Amino acid sequence: MHAMPALVLRLLLLSALLSIELAQAAEVVVHASRQGGVLLVEASAEIEADLLQTWGVLTDYDHLSGFIPGMYVSRVLARDGNRLLLEQKGEARLLFLTYPIEVRLAVAEFPHERIVARAVAGNFREMVGTYSLGARDNRVALRYEGRLVPDFFVPPLIGTLVLRRNVERQFSALVDEIARRQRGALEKRGQ
Repeated sequence: MHAMPALVLRLLLLSALLSIELAQAAEVVVHASRQGGVLLVEASAEIEADLLQTWGVLTDYDHLSGFIPGMYVSRVLARDGNRLLLEQKGEARLLFLTYPIEVRLAVAEFPHERIVARAVAGNFREMVGTYSLGARDNRVALRYEGRLVPDFFVPPLIGTLVLRRNVERQFSALVDEIARRQRGALEKRGQ
């Protein structure tokens, strides 16, 4: 009987921790769900930024690990115009659980509109993600949609929480970097 109240307490604590993170990155909205073994995620934000500045951050592949939490390696292995092979390594964490992420992505860029990435190697049976951009009135609407099938066991309830929390952290860091670079560009121009 003592196990159930402890589990409920842990879930409430986890929920409170996630709420605190959401409050810190209020401009970011993330939805995660699971359909069998498939994890689905959507993230969006509206940023006061220039479209070119936003695109520059999204395509700064070799420096993503410098500002994306949990990413240790991000490097372009080959490039042919708007197509490239990208290697990324890192981890997804939730409390005491850690999931290693190792992936090689075939990336197709559609300048200033969208980036589509598909795993071609690594520890995902399937991983497809798309970043989409739209600009209006000095604002950029940034959206990410992903479909992931890990090649490792992910517990049902925890897997969705891990995905949502990590996407919130990483997407928020991306948005923060876009805002930071935008401020820097404006300061340079003396505005």
